[in-house]
Amino acid sequence: MSSLDESPSMVLVTRRDLKLSKGKLAAQCAHAAVKCALRARSRKARLVERWSKGGARKIVLECDDVKQLLQLKEEATDAGMIAMIIEDAGHTEIPAGTITVLGIGPAPKSSIDDLVKHLKLVS
Repeated sequence: MSSLDESPSMVLVTRRDLKLSKGKLAAQCAHAAVKCALRARSRKARLVERWSKGGARKIVLECDDVKQLLQLKEEATDAGMIAMIIEDAGHTEIPAGTITVLGIGPAPKSSIDDLVKHLKLVS
């Protein structure tokens, strides 16, 4: 396995069923990335440093719905990864409390890839 396979990475998994505007989707993904990075900094500081120095890789993927998103969160948590759910405040497009994004990582790229290899990139 190459060192690239283990370089830290983060994925942001969005819900296709919400059909959010591009701006709303970007804001929700930013919330997830920040929340994951802050949580990881307090628990896995060396990993966050490697992730940051390596370009802070982030990939945005999509799943079908909240059920699939919550299943992914459980699988990520069971694998020992940082996994953070984002719930919207309800000020714009969707009701307050709507689960919008799951952030996973930073974690070794190969571990994340194994978890989300069946998901597609957001287009």
